[in-house]
Amino acid sequence: MNPAPSQSSDLKFEIGHVLFIDIVGYSKLLINEQSDQIQKLKEVVRGTDQVRLAEAEGKLLRLPTGDGGALVFQNSPEAPVLCAMEIAKGLKNHPELRVRMGIHSGPVNAVTDLNEQANVAGAGINIAQRVMDCGDAGHILLSRHVAEDLEHYPRWQAQLHDLGECEVKHGVRTSVVNLYNNEVGNPAVPERFRKASAVALPTQRPVPKSTKPYLALGIVSLAALAIFAVVFGPRFVRSRDQSAPPNTARPNDRSTTPASAKSIAVLPFDNLSNEKENAYFAEGIQDEILTRLAKIADLKVISRTSTQKYKSAPDNLREIGRQLGVANLLEGSVQKIANAVHVNVQLIRASNDEHIWAESYNRKLDDVFGVEGEVAGAIAEQLNAKLSGAEKHEVADRPTSNLEAYDAYLHGLAFFDRPDLLGADLLSAVESFEKAVRLDPNFALVWAKLSTVHSSLFFDGDDTSSERSAAAHEALQKALQLQPDLLETQLAEAYYHYFVERDYDRARQIFGLIHQQSPNNSEAPLALALIGRRRGRWEESLAHFHEAIELDPRNLRTLMWTSDTYRSMRQFPTALKFIDRALDIAPGDNGALVRKVDAYQALGQLDQAETVVAQMHADSRDTTMVQAMARQLLLRNNYPAGVALMQSSLPKLDPSQHFDRCVFLLFLAQFQQLIGDAVGSKANYTQSREETEALLRQQPDNADLISALAMVDAGLGDKETALQEAELAMAKLPASRDALIGPLYEEVRARVLARFGDKDRSITILQHLLAIPYAGSFGAPVTTAYLRLDPDWDHLRGDPRFQKLCQDTSK
Repeated sequence: MNPAPSQSSDLKFEIGHVLFIDIVGYSKLLINEQSDQIQKLKEVVRGTDQVRLAEAEGKLLRLPTGDGGALVFQNSPEAPVLCAMEIAKGLKNHPELRVRMGIHSGPVNAVTDLNEQANVAGAGINIAQRVMDCGDAGHILLSRHVAEDLEHYPRWQAQLHDLGECEVKHGVRTSVVNLYNNEVGNPAVPERFRKASAVALPTQRPVPKSTKPYLALGIVSLAALAIFAVVFGPRFVRSRDQSAPPNTARPNDRSTTPASAKSIAVLPFDNLSNEKENAYFAEGIQDEILTRLAKIADLKVISRTSTQKYKSAPDNLREIGRQLGVANLLEGSVQKIANAVHVNVQLIRASNDEHIWAESYNRKLDDVFGVEGEVAGAIAEQLNAKLSGAEKHEVADRPTSNLEAYDAYLHGLAFFDRPDLLGADLLSAVESFEKAVRLDPNFALVWAKLSTVHSSLFFDGDDTSSERSAAAHEALQKALQLQPDLLETQLAEAYYHYFVERDYDRARQIFGLIHQQSPNNSEAPLALALIGRRRGRWEESLAHFHEAIELDPRNLRTLMWTSDTYRSMRQFPTALKFIDRALDIAPGDNGALVRKVDAYQALGQLDQAETVVAQMHADSRDTTMVQAMARQLLLRNNYPAGVALMQSSLPKLDPSQHFDRCVFLLFLAQFQQLIGDAVGSKANYTQSREETEALLRQQPDNADLISALAMVDAGLGDKETALQEAELAMAKLPASRDALIGPLYEEVRARVLARFGDKDRSITILQHLLAIPYAGSFGAPVTTAYLRLDPDWDHLRGDPRFQKLCQDTSK
């Protein structure tokens, strides 16, 4: 049966900005002293401007706790910080009140307690309390998430001082930032940090503000597909959408507290076979062991995408443990010779290279299926992890008894998990998975993976969309019939609702249930983050991104999608910070560099963008790189170079990149139009139109294709047709249905209107777009810098209303 929504999955979560307040030493006071101090604290809190303002707006919730309380602001992320500073100033008149405060932004929901009283609960409350628990009297402590939201405002930068990570309870670690200035706050290192740093005292330091360029290498780490084809802009990185507190460690952070004793990362296994083509087999064994460990809720297991770039037996185990935030590492090797398989594994404590446990397994090939479960079970025992009955069954389960089917599955898995995944890789995965289910029609795990791949290809705009969606549905039904409770089946169902049906509410419900039941699964919080953007739940989306990063701290696509989200919200300094984190992991990654270009262009910093463009390396498959270069030339008004770029890039396109070809032709036509080549421009606009219409006949509801036609017809001078197409694209995917992409089609309509000098309607749309977050057509939403630089808006330049928009540097 399908996963049934639990009561908790229907809770209405909102993002709350939480200030948790506590009187230090409260329990040691006499009863009358406790009452007196609580009353004085209430008076100080009630006297703050932030509390009065939030109450007047109906944007404040209270949660009393006996020795303090929590204030949940629903108006601004800055509100609890400003309130804490006001409280700290007020407490100067009450030196007997020793108060500490913790701040976090995260999901909260209204609940009814056992006494039928209204109350507030949720991760936002819990994490704010954990942050506060790390401090002493006078401290105003912030979660890393809140600090990252604040630090791009100059007023806060000098007041934020990174403390590193604090272990609160049950092995949970929370990244904490100390807020203080000359008037309020406590600059001393909290006692918890001093005790944890007996070996190496942590140094308080300002939260890093700098960014730095890197040299060239590789392209983005991907897993399946989630492309949003954007007219005139880079298509987002291909990957299946995937959505613990947001206490993510930065690549260069030094943890000040030990990782949980029950945390582990599985490093890539060595392939010791003579036949190097057997590497897929070693990868598959490693992946299956990791997958089974991840199903044990009592463990913290780092996702494969964060470990796959390490070698199997590295020398710097302590550094790797620190980077991944784990206490234990599993190394291994696999040797496959004819019908025999030798698997060797060893569990190592990262802090001191101590070998905790090791084992060798010598099996016949047809008896290898049980090894993964045996290894996972032994590791759980060594780490004293408690397993439920269901977990014991899942860890020991053998997905098939057919050796050939299992081998085909491992082949497909190698393509499915490839770091530089493109459409061709997914098609190879489909071929291998289909072979596996032909050999064993009851192989539920493969049916689930097959459905996910088909759903991803459909979402990517596969030319055979109807056949692809039908294949995704058929594979999903097979998996549901065979093993409806299998995690991979539940994930496949959630992806089907997300990718194929675009039923974000149902997908969110299933992913939410997975997130509750499988805390080690990083796909669920990542998917919830991506769905949150589409539903316009931007702060909730960021909270889930941070949860995903906690489980998968070196996942490039997660870091880049987090950056995309901050960029869509016009928080460009924070967006750049996450890109630099990605570049620390993969210097020179084109996907990260393109995003850096996007951010600099949106800020109007074209010289900085030019520097980053020069760092990108040529890759004939990477169309986003070409589009970033084209946008740079367009904004620089270097139209002849734009013509040359597009003319040289078109022949290099892969024949399967149909939509990219349409966009390239559109770019070329616009550049030719701008240099006065009317004949060449008309020819390429016409060619782009013919090829786009051909794609549209196969995908009549594709709003990206329809909006591309609108821009083509605008270029050809057909205003009425272009406007009809722009409005049709808006109707196909309105902003009310998709807050991330929907406004893009409103922007296309504004561009069409501007090209024909319709100032009133175009400026009205721009005023609206500047006030909302979304993913824009230039890799970022409309900004005042784009308005000043983009030739599409030239016909609006004499209008005072447009000039006023261009002068608003806050957008």
